[in-house]
Amino acid sequence: MSVDRAVMAFAGIMILLSLALSQLHHPYWLYFTAFVGVNMFQAAFTGFCPVAMLFKKLGIRTGVAFQ
Repeated sequence: MSVDRAVMAFAGIMILLSLALSQLHHPYWLYFTAFVGVNMFQAAFTGFCPVAMLFKKLGIRTGVAFQ
């Protein structure tokens, strides 16, 4: 798995988790869903993604998504 796909998988898991928590605990968890979405949006334009930097340090290989 490349960093690109790992980031997308991580973002997807965080979104699904926050949606589940918003239904089970409190609707304020939807703010976390919005945070993840905004972070993905800004990363598309700036190339800055803290999770991608973390995954690179953990040794996940870099790559191009949807190749």
